[in-house]
Amino acid sequence: MRRVVSRVPRPIRRQQLSIHSLALGLLLSFIPAMVGAEQPNPLPPSEASSSSSSIEAPHILVLPPEIATEVEEIEQQVDAVLNRGEDRSPEDLQSLIQAAERAVLLRTQHQGKTWWETITAQNNLQDIRTWVTLSAESRAAWREASALHEQVNELRRKGKDAEALPLAQQALAILEKLLGPAHPDTAYSLNKLGMLYYSQGQYARAEPLYERALTIRENVLGLNHPNTATSLSNLALLYMDQGQYAQAQPLYVRALAILEKVLGPDHPSTATSLNNLASLYKAQGQYAQAQPLAERALAITQKVLGPEHSDTATGLSSLAGLYQEQGAYQEALPLLQQALQIRETVLGSEHPDTATSLNKLAELYRQQGQPAQAQPLQKRALAIREKVLGPDHP
Repeated sequence: MRRVVSRVPRPIRRQQLSIHSLALGLLLSFIPAMVGAEQPNPLPPSEASSSSSSIEAPHILVLPPEIATEVEEIEQQVDAVLNRGEDRSPEDLQSLIQAAERAVLLRTQHQGKTWWETITAQNNLQDIRTWVTLSAESRAAWREASALHEQVNELRRKGKDAEALPLAQQALAILEKLLGPAHPDTAYSLNKLGMLYYSQGQYARAEPLYERALTIRENVLGLNHPNTATSLSNLALLYMDQGQYAQAQPLYVRALAILEKVLGPDHPSTATSLNNLASLYKAQGQYAQAQPLAERALAITQKVLGPEHSDTATGLSSLAGLYQEQGAYQEALPLLQQALQIRETVLGSEHPDTATSLNKLAELYRQQGQPAQAQPLQKRALAIREKVLGPDHP
């Protein structure tokens, strides 16, 4: 399945995060939506080297520009066949296999056999080889699963998770039958379905799906792959929401270490992971540990994504939450107001994340003894949730 919703140039196929998926933190103001925008690429060296972060930059293995262009063109062709339904003659498919073999060779030569993008390229090659052997009916089923996931992603962007659920279930059934229970695409589908159950408060159904996805990714993609980090973060969030902080912390720490290593300390997905860990410390009242993480995450998103991005809104809300917990209401107020304005502009006035911002701002006003300002915001947030998520949503 096509994975990437990335902010920088990237190989096309099988690249999934934000982290975050990386949509992590559905309806939670402290955690950016990362899951479903899985596995973005490293930032170009010029951007990474200009960071003001105090974290020492790891050695990110980036292809030379001329090689990167060739490899990206190959991966676009693979994506066109497997995901976008482009028909090719048997001769063209054989040529595409040879091109995919070259992409693996080039990545292996320049990035090493165990680098995550090389592993992705190896999976691409295996999939195009599998595609050639499939019947027309099986190829149609593969494309149908891809189309279903696109519909799920679109519904999630609109906050319509309940409508997306049966489509995700259907896509998973197709992929398990077609590709087997241990394929990376099956892991992607498991993760997508788990996210939908999580967003509706059905934690007992989400957990085994997240666990299966993590196991597949560790075994097939490796321990240092961004998709593995996505699964770690998803499972950690599930534990955190149930108060199981001791189980969540090592998963969040491991996810952050992976992303800093393979994407860099100033990548938007690293910012998401920083916010995830900060949220865990905040939930336990460990504000001194949480605040520098939240501040670093906000600085990354403002610099790399810009001041009007939805992830920047999440970072603003995260930092404001820390100020609130410590009684610094005047410091929190402009951050929450700015986050609300961004979400209304970028996501729309009826998105669940907009409702989250409304509730956060209302709570701040209540804490300051200003119920007249809080009440209309709270009513509006409730109306959004009932309309988008249904009156029985937890």
